[in-house]
Amino acid sequence: MNNMKAVLSPLVYTTLVILILFGIINSGVALVLGFLSSVFLENPFKKYTHTLVSVLLKIAVIGLGFGMFIKETIQVSGEGLQLTLLSIVLTVGLGLLLTRLLNLDLKLGHLITSGTSICGGSAIAAIAPVIKAEAGIISMALGVVFFLNALALFIFPSIGHWFHLSQQQFGMWCAIAIHDTSSVVGAAMSYGDEALKIATTVKLSRTLWIIPMAIFSMFYFRTKKEKIKFPYFILLFIGAIIANSYHIIPAELSLTIVLVSKRLLVFSLFVVGSTISLKDLKKAGMKPVVLALFLWTFISVFSLAFIIL
Repeated sequence: MNNMKAVLSPLVYTTLVILILFGIINSGVALVLGFLSSVFLENPFKKYTHTLVSVLLKIAVIGLGFGMFIKETIQVSGEGLQLTLLSIVLTVGLGLLLTRLLNLDLKLGHLITSGTSICGGSAIAAIAPVIKAEAGIISMALGVVFFLNALALFIFPSIGHWFHLSQQQFGMWCAIAIHDTSSVVGAAMSYGDEALKIATTVKLSRTLWIIPMAIFSMFYFRTKKEKIKFPYFILLFIGAIIANSYHIIPAELSLTIVLVSKRLLVFSLFVVGSTISLKDLKKAGMKPVVLALFLWTFISVFSLAFIIL
């Protein structure tokens, strides 16, 4: 059996990586396949995993900057900016408090909080290298956040119709309360064109909060003996946004870079998934789910009340 695993593992892993890089497998499926591979097969690249995850996440985050424009990301209404700021500050504060009350691993709690308060997988991908989170912790945080994203995609439009939200109100609510951009777009698209336009604009502006969150995380997790190491890839992320905004590189090249970056991000999620084990899941228990669900419920109810009232 072990000999068969040793033969099959490299073949299966290589096949899955090729499918991911060709865009056939999406992020959620990649994470699950990575986990299943770790359960039923042997990871043939285990000793390179930590370095690979760190490098891939940084490259992917920088590349995604080429899909953003300064004008679009900051051009939101006063109400949208106020709600964005309030929701992020309150959710992060609540997340830090609950992480300690639940006696949850601090880095796991922080990644879940970052993903819930800002923009899901992208925020987790950006913050993880800053706080030097292990791949298993990243995987658990992503898994919980992806589950809530999938849930939101189906239930948010129904709730919007129940409360008779306008296109503008629903678009704003989606952008604040749903984590990943893909789920925001999916939910808003099913509600209407105006909702989609507003949700996309507000969500893009929300993504910029990754930058101050990364700097805060750097200080929050430093030790007395450790010198502060600034996450320089965040500067490259900002540089990518500027380069795209002022058309320093051709638009076709920007689109290609974003496409490659998205696939590298999916690939990194597969690698991250392959590091988690059943032992890790049992050790973490339901605490990560409780934290994520509580924060998601809070930000959803708070933002909905803010918009309606």
